[in-house]
Amino acid sequence: METITYPDFEKVELRVGKVVDVEDFPEAKKPAYKLTIDFGSEIGTKRSSAQVTHLYTKEQLMNRLVVAVVNFPPKQIGPFISECLVCGAPDKDGHVALLGFDRPDIPLGGKIF
Repeated sequence: METITYPDFEKVELRVGKVVDVEDFPEAKKPAYKLTIDFGSEIGTKRSSAQVTHLYTKEQLMNRLVVAVVNFPPKQIGPFISECLVCGAPDKDGHVALLGFDRPDIPLGGKIF
């Protein structure tokens, strides 16, 4: 594992967002959804592709609070432009489980530190 400094970590904008729209992404190489995520008034909405179809239905994702990196440059994923990276961790089968919160009252756009 590579060691980084605290100033390196401060450059990563990990923010709280709420999923406000979920669409199928049949053009993706691996099963995925297209997510629209609201990060509050300062950042606004951003879109992301997420390979989470094994563990989540579209209904389970709607209005869910997530953690995402919001300061990566846009990335072309097939015909879709991803504007942020939703964070998760693989389970024992390699399926991505999203990072989340145990409280519903976390403000949108809140910085993770």
